[in-house]
Amino acid sequence: MAAMGRGLGFAAAHDVPVPYIDRSRDYYLAMGYPKPYEWAHLAEVPFTTLDKPLDKISFTVITTASPIRPGKGAQGAGAAMNPAAALHEIYSASSCDPPELGISHLHYDRAHTKAADQGAFMPLAALADAAAAGRIGAVTPRFHSVPTRYSHRLSMKKDAPELLARLREDQTDIALLAAI
Repeated sequence: MAAMGRGLGFAAAHDVPVPYIDRSRDYYLAMGYPKPYEWAHLAEVPFTTLDKPLDKISFTVITTASPIRPGKGAQGAGAAMNPAAALHEIYSASSCDPPELGISHLHYDRAHTKAADQGAFMPLAALADAAAAGRIGAVTPRFHSVPTRYSHRLSMKKDAPELLARLREDQTDIALLAAI
């Protein structure tokens, strides 16, 4: 059976997905949190069907990337894990002229991902191209960066209502989460 896969581009046996859930749990315990991180998930997903065609839909990007800010340590492509760069509140900026974003505050596979391609975690250029080609209606004037919190309570009670208000202000039809 093993010989069948030779030459077909199969990955080596040791080349498996990064166990990010376990790594995140270990990280939060190492930071002194009293219990391992528990991934939030909903029993019912609040999705709905579209009520108009894509070429009439406005898209907003929500990302977990953070604007690169002076005085917060290394944050650019290839930076080591840097909790100081994390957001503690929702950040919104222009979709037309976004600032440079970083993901140094996030857990990701730094051995295989260099984070140099902003489009990997901020697809505004691809959405703008789709709008220009008429495949989607528009990109809203702002994008939004959200904190990645240990506390589900803060996410649900503080961040979610604030983000929803901003999405409504922007007249968003579809919010695209580009999370790392």
